[in-house]
Amino acid sequence: MNREDYLNKTFPLEDGTTYIQNLDKHLNVTNKVMKNLILLRGLPGSGKSTFAKTMWSELVVCEADDYFVDEETGEYKFNARDLPKAHNWCRFRVETFMKDNQVNEHFYPNIVVSNTFTQEWEMEEYFKLAEQYGYRVHTLIVENRHGGVNEHGVPKEKLEQMKDRFSIKL
Repeated sequence: MNREDYLNKTFPLEDGTTYIQNLDKHLNVTNKVMKNLILLRGLPGSGKSTFAKTMWSELVVCEADDYFVDEETGEYKFNARDLPKAHNWCRFRVETFMKDNQVNEHFYPNIVVSNTFTQEWEMEEYFKLAEQYGYRVHTLIVENRHGGVNEHGVPKEKLEQMKDRFSIKL
């Protein structure tokens, strides 16, 4: 008697299925694609964008900064008044990718968001989305140990404010 015959004969289930059929169902559930939301945090100039594009070039990377890039010229045109719109746009893109994953689990199982996230509350909307759509959250802090330059012209005083309020939850 082979293993499958033995298990089916020894462990018939009340619903008429066999041990093997239920094991297959279990394996299909556990073989689902793991979904990850990676939040990259760091001050302007720390290298978040470069790190994201280097480490995860095949993944979708969302950044509020992309909102300020002119689609035709590729030129970065920051406007502080539009910062809330930029962050809403970024969050909306992430949610759209997560919804697409609900249709097909192979669409966007891994999403990277690269924003400053200097305070815990700035990540809360992403934590909620991850919970809603079944993503596991990873937060990584990118430090400027390479002498990176702030490419977006953030004033030194503003950088100091951001540095002073940067919160870390261990």
